[in-house]
Amino acid sequence: MAGLPVSKLIAVAVSLATPAAQAPNFNSGLVVGDSNVINVKDRLRQYSSLTAVGSDFGTNAPEYLAAKDWFSQNPQPTTLYVGRWAKTSTSGLILGAALTALQQAIANWTAINNGGFHITVDGGANTNVTGLNFAAAGNLNAVAAIIQTGIQALGGSFAAVTCKWNASTGQFQITSGTSGASSSVSALTAPIAGTDISGAGFLGMTAALAAEVVNGIVAETALTAVTILDSLTTQWYGLGFAAGVSNADIVDADYMAIAGYIEAASNPHIFAVTTSDATALDLGDTTSIGAQLKAADFNRTGATWSSQDPYAGISELARLLTVNYAGSNTAITLAWKQLPGVTAEILTLQQSDALDANNYSYFAQFTNSTSVIVNGTVASGHFYDEIVGVDALAATIQTNAYNQLLTTQTKIPQTDSGMNTIATGIEGSCQQFVTNGVLAPGPWTSAGFGQLTTGEFLAQGYYVYAPPIANQSQAQRAARISVPFQVAGKLAGAVHDVSISLTVNQ
Repeated sequence: MAGLPVSKLIAVAVSLATPAAQAPNFNSGLVVGDSNVINVKDRLRQYSSLTAVGSDFGTNAPEYLAAKDWFSQNPQPTTLYVGRWAKTSTSGLILGAALTALQQAIANWTAINNGGFHITVDGGANTNVTGLNFAAAGNLNAVAAIIQTGIQALGGSFAAVTCKWNASTGQFQITSGTSGASSSVSALTAPIAGTDISGAGFLGMTAALAAEVVNGIVAETALTAVTILDSLTTQWYGLGFAAGVSNADIVDADYMAIAGYIEAASNPHIFAVTTSDATALDLGDTTSIGAQLKAADFNRTGATWSSQDPYAGISELARLLTVNYAGSNTAITLAWKQLPGVTAEILTLQQSDALDANNYSYFAQFTNSTSVIVNGTVASGHFYDEIVGVDALAATIQTNAYNQLLTTQTKIPQTDSGMNTIATGIEGSCQQFVTNGVLAPGPWTSAGFGQLTTGEFLAQGYYVYAPPIANQSQAQRAARISVPFQVAGKLAGAVHDVSISLTVNQ
């Protein structure tokens, strides 16, 4: 179109807004197990269904049984991570490139009668494997078996090397027969003679193509595994263990060490421990894991007692970690809920009193033919939902304040007006937690600050105080630090027990 550009008179500049940061995910759980499925380099996998867990671990693995309790909850949680604990030393391995459907055709292999490659195991000599005949192979499992036989025939450090085909991922894997820090399998190279099967379309295990080369490691403690999993970029919140049959591979000393770490960790988490220790049913018990956790006054670890299900605590986490804190009246309490798939306990009053004394949670049957979770507390006696709700509130305040600074196109000035802008954002975060049911109006019973006094009724359910900017030191102002904000929040609580006095007259 002829003529002068409109921009000569009217110029429009387009600026894309900075995307806001996302708050941490408080609806994710991590089950840690010691099955040899996830390697120690990957450390964890994400799952959205029980079927996917079964595909990787099989339906008898502890990790699968724990995942079944997780995904059986109603409403069903959407995300579960499974992490690896190297309770025993691990073997070095190489994982080949994923093969396409065309590359997986067995005809690609049956045409080879003199396949080979060079391989180095455990840092030894680079050794030639040759003369591999796949003409009679009926499937890729048979191909892996032929390769394994060819490697093991070399003897020495090669005698226990294994080769497996994983149909789920479409990959071959070669694993050293030793374990520990010196256990390794190098990338493959071409053979001296014959058909090279090390590369593309076949094993895919050359330096350029291999999906992973993972060295072995020495055995680690359960605490070490948790700290490693916590250092990964993937965020998880709830934690439980599924290590060995009936969780027998982890002991109380491990639980106590992990609980101490979870209490002090920079990333907020909650930890569910499940036990069937009969000692917990004795009044005066001081030795069961629940009694030990209570004595330590842990706020982020809770003990669940179940005589039937070693993963009952994971089911509790699954129920607790389905709350949408952006919703209205969505907050829940763990007590009075159900544990689908978990057998309810038939307890005497004395036994339930013993469990109550050490702040255990348990799924109990009542005389009216109903079964519910009792207590729903962490070791200190605080309620699980309080801990999770406050964590979510703190993360929301933090994320919203971060986004105020991130998305402001100019700046938030270091003035009373600027501080009020931040305070208003904090108030908005608190208001959302009134809406979802975590906070509610009520009397403030702690020490006061700002204009808030002890005994004053918090009509909004929260109070945000920012001191005048004039009170700020010159050093803080020069460093561009805000005034210190203080926030009071009144928890809404929940009804767990009801006392009713009935008087009748005729």
